[in-house]
Amino acid sequence: MKLIGLRPPSTRRGRQQVMVGVVVDDRVTPLVDAVDFYEDLPRWLERARKVRRGSVRLADVLPEPPVPPSARVLCIGLNYRAHAAEGAFQVPEHPTVFGRWTASLSVSGRPVPVPANEPGLDWEGEVAAVVGARLSDADEREAEAGVLGYAAFNDLTARTAQKLTAQWTLGKNADLSGPLGPIVTIDETGSLTDGLRLVTRVNGEVMQDGNTRDMIFAVPELLSRISRTMTLHPGDIIATGTPEGVGYVRRPPRLLTPGDVVEVEIDRLGLLRTPVTDASARSSA
Repeated sequence: MKLIGLRPPSTRRGRQQVMVGVVVDDRVTPLVDAVDFYEDLPRWLERARKVRRGSVRLADVLPEPPVPPSARVLCIGLNYRAHAAEGAFQVPEHPTVFGRWTASLSVSGRPVPVPANEPGLDWEGEVAAVVGARLSDADEREAEAGVLGYAAFNDLTARTAQKLTAQWTLGKNADLSGPLGPIVTIDETGSLTDGLRLVTRVNGEVMQDGNTRDMIFAVPELLSRISRTMTLHPGDIIATGTPEGVGYVRRPPRLLTPGDVVEVEIDRLGLLRTPVTDASARSSA
């Protein structure tokens, strides 16, 4: 089952809460406001499974990230050994966790601006896990059972801002820099340890070609460890890290500049496409 966020075509961005809808082929059936959806997931998932044909054409809705405003977006750094090595980092003993705000999230097809003080943005194709149950001091079995599904994600990074200090927050929260794809429920994706291929392309050229089986910390372990400190709630997102092949380590470095198009394609999760534009587009962010 594929779930998306959407707004009716007559509303402006920011004027109405996001609804969650279920996609069938090229159509979607809106279900309910995202807040209500995640407050009663069993009810709304049961209703979603009964949808056989979408009521609205996908082309007629305004897509938005399918998460509630209260969602925490937690990203995992250095979760593939080869990516840690290409940046000259040690393989971490504990997950490296940093935060994004939901305001930084976007969707496939929406242009992302390069901040004026950056030479470009770096790509980081990832799988995002979406939490589907309250998790507090959860063991790995509970954590795995608490996953709603997965989505393609691109952790687009403002490297200049990221490297100003040891804290990564600023560089990881540029406007619209977190495009997120539809949620595909776990019954259709299976476990990431079984291996989903992840490919990132820039203007058609392959930059990353990894596999989720190579993650250092698997999703159940990540959720379990995080839940020991902070309770996770339905709708929270864990971006599970990127494989090797990012732009800043290349010689010379290669970054996304206005006119580029970056794509993240992941087995079973689909294609996430992001055009890159200049800083003037920040006025609409």
